[in-house]
Amino acid sequence: MSISTALAQLSLGVCLQLAASAEVPAYARVEFVPAQEFTLAWVHSIEKVRWEEDYEVMLSAHSEDALRADFGGAAQPHPALPQPVLVAKAARIRGSAAGMEPPEGAIFKDGWYHYTPMITEHQEIRLTRSEFVPDYEWCDPHGCRSLAAILPSDGGVTLMRACTQSE
Repeated sequence: MSISTALAQLSLGVCLQLAASAEVPAYARVEFVPAQEFTLAWVHSIEKVRWEEDYEVMLSAHSEDALRADFGGAAQPHPALPQPVLVAKAARIRGSAAGMEPPEGAIFKDGWYHYTPMITEHQEIRLTRSEFVPDYEWCDPHGCRSLAAILPSDGGVTLMRACTQSE
């Protein structure tokens, strides 16, 4: 199997899963959202300042190397497929407030502090969701909607990770 054939069979996206405890049961519902680029936004619970982070779902460089090694010249396919990761591309804070200071080097433009996150590659992000504050907002090329429209919250933690879905 060639690299291009293996990649063509993958649909990149984001998997969301409720995680009320550190050990997520295998039967816990996983919601797949097909997306290669999206913005995750929220409003600080006390300061009411909006925060936005832009992400891209990509195959990690390490995974692509492993895929090349597995499929490069070998006649037999390897069961391991490249692993997708969440890559933080940019972030914005609408103004500033206590506990919401923009990082050093942020550029203030049109009321927003723009910056590039220091940690860019993530295997998983834990989103704390509460009934006492507005939910996260998910924005993609189709528009914006509450994260609850994709996966209702249980008032605890939601795991967000890059994943694939076979076509």
